Amino acid sequence: MADGEDFAPHSCGECERGPVDRPANLLPMSRGLQQPVESFRDAVLRGLALPNKSIPSRFFYDSVGSMLFERITTLDEYYPTRTELSILQQRAGEIAARLGSGVRLIEFGSGSGVKTRLLLDALRAPSSYVPIDISAELLEHQARSVAEAYPDLLVQPHHADFSSAFRPPAEPQPSSRTVVFFPGSTLGNFTAEAAQVFLRRAAELCGAGGRMVLGIDPFPAVPVPQPLRHKREADVLAAYDDVAGVTAAFNRNLLVRMRRELGAEVDPEAFSFVPRYDARCNRIESYLVSQRAQHIGVDGQVFTFRAGEAIHTENSHKYDPNRLDQLIAGTGFRVATDGLFTDRDGWFLVVLLEVVGDGSGR
Repeated sequence: MADGEDFAPHSCGECERGPVDRPANLLPMSRGLQQPVESFRDAVLRGLALPNKSIPSRFFYDSVGSMLFERITTLDEYYPTRTELSILQQRAGEIAARLGSGVRLIEFGSGSGVKTRLLLDALRAPSSYVPIDISAELLEHQARSVAEAYPDLLVQPHHADFSSAFRPPAEPQPSSRTVVFFPGSTLGNFTAEAAQVFLRRAAELCGAGGRMVLGIDPFPAVPVPQPLRHKREADVLAAYDDVAGVTAAFNRNLLVRMRRELGAEVDPEAFSFVPRYDARCNRIESYLVSQRAQHIGVDGQVFTFRAGEAIHTENSHKYDPNRLDQLIAGTGFRVATDGLFTDRDGWFLVVLLEVVGDGSGR
C-alpha cells in the first residue's frame, strides 16, 4: 500500500494568511513537477478501457482512503507498520550513527508520523529536512507540523512526484551528505523495472557519499535464530484481507470516489474485494471483482464487465535479502555492511543502502 498521489494544485488557507504565523524554520515550498500528473478521471478512463482493467493504487488516498489506511495500520493482521516501528524504536540510534551528523534528510512522502520523528530524534544536528510529495496541501500541512516540533531544524517542503522524474530541490544550506528516507515498504508497489528506475533516481539525488534508509516487507522472512513466530504465506495474505473488512472498504473506496467525483454510474457493493498471493512473482495482488455482468458509466463512456471480471488495484511485491540484492544491482546503490535491521522474528527489514561512486550506476 502506498501514499496518495492525486491532488489538485496547492491552495491552502493557512498559506494565504501569509507569513505571520509561519514558523521561521519552515521554508517556502519549492516545486519540481516536470510534467502534468495524470488525473483521477483520465486514469479511470484509461484503466477501464484496458483488456485487463486496472486503476493505479495512488488513487486510493483521498481523505476517506487515507483514514481507512490509517485504520489498516492498526489492525492485528497488518504487521508491517508495527514491526517497522519496533525496529526503528530499537535501532534508530544505531542507524543515525551510521549516517553521521549534519545530514540533509529527504523523505519521499510527506511524513510527520512516528517513523519520521524516530529518525529525526536520533540524528545529530541534521542540516535540513526535505519532505517530497505530490499533494501540495498535505505537504504544507505536514511540513508545518515537523517545523513546529523541531524549531532548530530547517524544513523545506518540495512539491514533486517522487515516483517519476522530477527537478530536485536546491540544498538550503551545506550538509555532510544526503540521506533519502523511504519507510513503509512502498517500494513493493512498483513493478521490478519501475523500482529499479526509481532507485537509480534516488541514488543520483543522494550523490557521492549518500545513503538511503528503506523499508522492505520480506517473504520468506529474514533468517533469524529461534524466531517466536514463523512468517507463513497465510500471514502475508491476511495483512491484505483482514476479517473486519477494512482493506475491502479501502479498495471499494475507489469506486465510491468514482461515483462522488466523476459522477460514475457504479454500485461499489456489486464488486467483491479479492486479494491473492502470486508465488511466481512473490507479491500480493489486489482486485475488485464484478459479482455479475454489468455496465459502468463514466463521463459519457460505458464499460462492460462480465461476471468475475476484475479491476486490478495494487501489487505489493515482497523482497527477501537475495531478491533485494538483485533489485538494486546497477542502480547506484549497494547494501551497506551490516546494513540489514530486522525484528526478532525477521518479519520486516529496514535497509541501509549506500551510494556506489557518484550514484550514476556506471
